[in-house]
Amino acid sequence: MSLSLTAIILIISVFFHYIIQRIFVKYQKFDDINHRSAHNVLATRTGGIGIFLTLLLVCLFYYFKGIELFDYSLFIPLGIMFIVGVYDDFYRADFKLKFLLQIIVAKILIDQGFVISNYYGLFGLYEVPWVLAQATTVFVFLIVVNSFNFIDGIDGLAISEAIKIIVVFNFFVRGDFTLSVLGGIVVVSLLPLFYFNFKKNKKIFLGDSGSLFLGTLIMIYLLSILKDEQLLVLDLNKTLFVIIVLLYPLIDLLRVFFIRVYNRKSPFEPDQNHLHHIISNHFNSHLKALLIIIFSSLLILFLLLLNYKMTC
Repeated sequence: MSLSLTAIILIISVFFHYIIQRIFVKYQKFDDINHRSAHNVLATRTGGIGIFLTLLLVCLFYYFKGIELFDYSLFIPLGIMFIVGVYDDFYRADFKLKFLLQIIVAKILIDQGFVISNYYGLFGLYEVPWVLAQATTVFVFLIVVNSFNFIDGIDGLAISEAIKIIVVFNFFVRGDFTLSVLGGIVVVSLLPLFYFNFKKNKKIFLGDSGSLFLGTLIMIYLLSILKDEQLLVLDLNKTLFVIIVLLYPLIDLLRVFFIRVYNRKSPFEPDQNHLHHIISNHFNSHLKALLIIIFSSLLILFLLLLNYKMTC
C-alpha cells in the first residue's frame, strides 16, 4: 500500500471518527457508566462505525474505477457482523440471537471456501470429513469472534491486538496474499483510535460493532492461512502458529468462561474478571496493562520462532 494511499485512509478515518462522535454527542448517545465499566468519563461506542465506513468508502472509490482491491464478497460476512454489533451497542442484543447470526455468518464463509478441512497433525488428524470440517469452522468462528469481543475492556487493547494479529499474519504469509490490502486499510483506520481511546474525556470506544467486525476479519485471516495452498515464510505448524498469535484472546475467553460457570453465572454476563482488568487494576494504568499484554504475546511468538530455528 502506497504512502499516499495510507495518508488518505488516515485522514478519512480521522474525519469519520470525529464527525460520528460529534453526532452521537449531540444526541446524548453515550456509553453507559456502571459497576462493570473500566471508565468514568463520557464516551461513545462509535469506533467500529468509523472503521467500517472508512473501509467502505475506500473500496467504493476503487470499485467504481474498476479496481478490485480484494474479494469484495467478503463485505457480506463482515457487514453482517458489523450490523449485529451496531444493534448490540444500541439495544444489548440477546446472546442467543448473536450466536445464531454468528453461526449463519460462519456458514456463509464456509460456502465462500473458508473452511478448516485440515488439522495439520492436531490430535493426530490431517484431512477431515466435510461435516467435521464445517462443524470445526463454526466452532472456531464462535470462539475467535467472541474472544475478541471479550478483550475490548480497557483502552487500546482490542485495537492493539487487532493490529498485532493482522501485521503478524501478513508478515509470515508467503507470496501474494490478497487479504493484505484489506488488513492494511483496517490497520490504518484503527490508528486514530489510539488518540480517541486515551483522551481524558469524550473518548471513542471500539464498541461491539468494531470488535465483532475485527473478530470476523481475523477469523477470515485465520481460515485463509489454514488453507492447504497457503504457505508460511517458515515451515511452521499452521495450527500452532495461529493459536500462538491469538493466544491472549483465547486464554482470556477460556479463563473467564470457566470462572463464570464455576460461580454458577452466565458465561455471557459481563464482569471485570478479565486478565486485562486484573493487570490494569494492579498497576492502576490501562497503558501499562496494554504494554504488558502485547509485549508478553510477542515474546511468546518470538520464543516459538527461536525454538523452531534451533531445532531446524
